[in-house]
Amino acid sequence: MLRVVTFACLLLAIPVLGVLGSWLVFDAQSLATLRHQWQTVLPEYLANSALLALGVGVGVALLGGGAAAAVSLFSFPLRRFFEWALLLPMAMPAYVLAYAYTDFLQFSGPLQTHLRALTGAHGALWPDVRSLPGAALLFVLCLYPYVYLLTRAALGERAVPLMEAARLLGAGTARRVREVALPLARPALAAGVALALMETLADYGVGSYFGLATVTTGIYKAWLAMNDRIAAAQLASALLAGVALLLWLERRAQARLRFAGGRRGAAHGAEARPMPLRGGAAALAVALCGLPVLLGFVVPVGVLLHLAAEQAQASAGLPESPAWRFAQWSWTSLRLATLTAVLALALALALGYARRMQAGALLRAAVQVVSLGYAVPGAVIAVGILLPLTWLQSVAPGAGLSALVTATTLGLVYAYLVRFSAVALQSVDAGYARVAASVDETARMLGVSRGRLFFDLHAPLLRRSALAAALLVFVDVMKELPATLLLRPFDSDTLAVVAYQLARDERLGEAALPSLAIVAVGLIPVLLLSRAMREA
Repeated sequence: MLRVVTFACLLLAIPVLGVLGSWLVFDAQSLATLRHQWQTVLPEYLANSALLALGVGVGVALLGGGAAAAVSLFSFPLRRFFEWALLLPMAMPAYVLAYAYTDFLQFSGPLQTHLRALTGAHGALWPDVRSLPGAALLFVLCLYPYVYLLTRAALGERAVPLMEAARLLGAGTARRVREVALPLARPALAAGVALALMETLADYGVGSYFGLATVTTGIYKAWLAMNDRIAAAQLASALLAGVALLLWLERRAQARLRFAGGRRGAAHGAEARPMPLRGGAAALAVALCGLPVLLGFVVPVGVLLHLAAEQAQASAGLPESPAWRFAQWSWTSLRLATLTAVLALALALALGYARRMQAGALLRAAVQVVSLGYAVPGAVIAVGILLPLTWLQSVAPGAGLSALVTATTLGLVYAYLVRFSAVALQSVDAGYARVAASVDETARMLGVSRGRLFFDLHAPLLRRSALAAALLVFVDVMKELPATLLLRPFDSDTLAVVAYQLARDERLGEAALPSLAIVAVGLIPVLLLSRAMREA
């Protein structure tokens, strides 16, 4: 079993190895391509990606950290509601948020039309959201929950009793927040920001829709528009290096999260309470927690519902039923998501069980390979799959390997597994952490075989973790856009691809329904997570 699991993990490492391996054949043509990129587009790609990452990093730190501090340290009206409502924007993919706000804020949109009617003005009253600052703001609105979740967990364990102790020692509110709460939250804040930046650098939908020149959009232009696989591989390597740096920073911050752990003291655990806020301070806390929910979820969902209703009325008399097309797109998305979820869950269970039975160096390396997949952008994975295929096709043109991967769903499911198997593995590992080692020891003493140990003992105990793993992979596949755009077979469009293509063609009304479907599916894990947080 160990050999099979290790071989599967090596298969998942091929895309990254394919991108890095492109530098092994670095020749004069590759050097000329790299020099040409550096003289033309590469500085702009790097500068825009860096500025976007800087804006998103500062924004999610302030918004997510501020909201987490408010609900963890203070008591104010609607605090219980905001504890779970602040997670709702997590269900909104960034590209869906971009479609909604483009319609809402454009010159002919409802906001500017209403403002012109009130003021009598004739020109544009709102800056164009299709810009680098606009993209950064949209990313902040949908990615701040990463920071909110981790920071709230760090503050909720020890911050309240420690701040109460500081108050008894005579420290003021500002000093307590600065010298007690902020040091406790700093590792979690850094980890959340790193996760948000990885999602930002991996995004393609917003950058392409807004016409931004970033590293990710440059990869697609190099591969699809210029048909230059060397340039695409070089850009993918640059993006992979940036993501690897962020992953290292995130792992380092996660390792320091134990600083915020520990048990509450008995004296403070029963008496310490969040500090009550009144008057202007309470209103400020409500505004701080309410604006992200309003702008990151309520407004875009309302815009999409309005667009979908208008489109339904406009297409009522058409001979071709839009409902039939929507059913086709939904079936493709559901089929791919279900197949990937089942395969990722099977791999995660096998890897988790193998690691529980034996923890050798080879197995630990295999786990690291799978764990790195989620940090690799979809664009890099797609290029990493297509590069080896190009080489194989030149070596064995009659083998048909290229058609097998690009003309069927095999390549697409493979890319999804590379990207999202880590999500399933994390959930399965969390489930195994709750299964006591004495269960295995007792079974071995009774002479139970390894197969029976897993199916009769481990499987029932891992049922909830396995369900959560499959659900998370299912939702992530439904929202995945970059890899799907490059690897999807002909006439196999998913909801994410259709929403992107329709929005790109300025058919936002038709893009509203598939976008709403993606958001509805994304709400499932968010609601489950909020329920788990309330029960904790």
